[in-house]
Amino acid sequence: MGATKLSSRLIWLLLADTAIVFSGIVLAMHLRLGFAGSANELTNRNGWLKIAFATAVCLLILYFYDLYDYVVMTNRRELLLRLVQALGIAWVSLALIFYFVPELMLGRGISVVAVVVVLVMLLGWRIAIHALTGHPEIGEKILVVGTGKTALDTAEAVWERRDAGYRIVGFLSENGAKPKEKLGRSEIIGKAHELENVIRSEKIDRVVIAVRERRGAFPTEALLKMSLAGDVSIEECTSFFERITGKVHVDMLRPSWLIFAGKRRDSPIKLVFRESVHRVLALIGLFVSLPVALLTAILIKVESRGPIFYMQERVGKGGKSFKVIKFRSMKVDAEADGKPLWAASNDERVTRVGKVIRKLRIDEIPQFWNIIKGEMNFVGPRPERPHFVQQLAKEIPYFDHRHLVAPGLTGWAQIKYPYGASVSDAVQKLQYDLYYIKNQSLTLDIMIIFDTVKTVLFGKGR
Repeated sequence: MGATKLSSRLIWLLLADTAIVFSGIVLAMHLRLGFAGSANELTNRNGWLKIAFATAVCLLILYFYDLYDYVVMTNRRELLLRLVQALGIAWVSLALIFYFVPELMLGRGISVVAVVVVLVMLLGWRIAIHALTGHPEIGEKILVVGTGKTALDTAEAVWERRDAGYRIVGFLSENGAKPKEKLGRSEIIGKAHELENVIRSEKIDRVVIAVRERRGAFPTEALLKMSLAGDVSIEECTSFFERITGKVHVDMLRPSWLIFAGKRRDSPIKLVFRESVHRVLALIGLFVSLPVALLTAILIKVESRGPIFYMQERVGKGGKSFKVIKFRSMKVDAEADGKPLWAASNDERVTRVGKVIRKLRIDEIPQFWNIIKGEMNFVGPRPERPHFVQQLAKEIPYFDHRHLVAPGLTGWAQIKYPYGASVSDAVQKLQYDLYYIKNQSLTLDIMIIFDTVKTVLFGKGR
């Protein structure tokens, strides 16, 4: 979801959608049954509970269609298309549920009226909120101090998430770049020593610091005064970038920031509880997926010679190696020369059955056993092969920090970024992994599991 943790903006959007769907169904009931009939339905036939259930199903489908993702919400055509599709799927799902559980049924006539009423209300609301949040004159005004790569990357992150409620007013130069020069989609509007005047004239709400060298022209005294006075919010670009993108920018990263802005120490009870939840989920997953696993094993054996399972050495928590277990999705001689190769999304070494089980992540089912054994968690950075760990640790700063936590069957990087088949891909995935390590919690784990289900159902990502 855009960045993250549940932001206040996202919570308000969820509450608004809840109110609209719920009130839309109530309105449909009034239109269909009249005031007396709807009052009887609501008070004497558990109408309120039925409407609450239908509302919950609708919101869940909206979530599965990424309708709380800022990137989707910036494209009006995509937004409207997904909204129509989501409500259609929601009502088909409700019709099936009503067939098998008639006690939850709202009534055929009410359902037909409700789908039209809710669609019109949600379309109107989403178009209005899209227009408001995307308006160039609405949103928190951001001033970026700096004109280098980190400043531009920070601004790009804001421009890509227009509906997140931020607006880049401009940049302040600290390196001699001239005012009025174009930088990305904005321009340099002054120099660092003019900070206070620019904030007053442009009515800035937040200053984002994107300067690595903070001696000389850096306006330390002015920033200190404004911070203590509370006139404007002041934030490091590293923290700001992390909050709106859901990843930690490696080029912006300083060890001191990780030390002081890192995760709080978890109590032993919380750690034990979290690991227990992961193992219980793995046991449930192993039991529920057993029919699919048996069918997969038969298909693998029928299609090609070789073993059903594939065991490969991976690096786990603390740098310790373990054998990860997967259903074999490649030919037996996939690495005949013994040289490790990057996996790719359209890998020619993958069998026909392998293509299907990789797309649906069925090949990962045996890793439930790795979780039960305590070698992995349900959620965490994906475990890499020792060969690639050695290579990437030399080329990418902070890469070894991935091994501070147990690897996972799924993770923040997996739902946010597709297959990694190069060093540059590994850098992108590391940025998401560092965000997860820094913000690790059971709440974030649950969000990742939900997003993984969504990814599998809609065949996106890896």
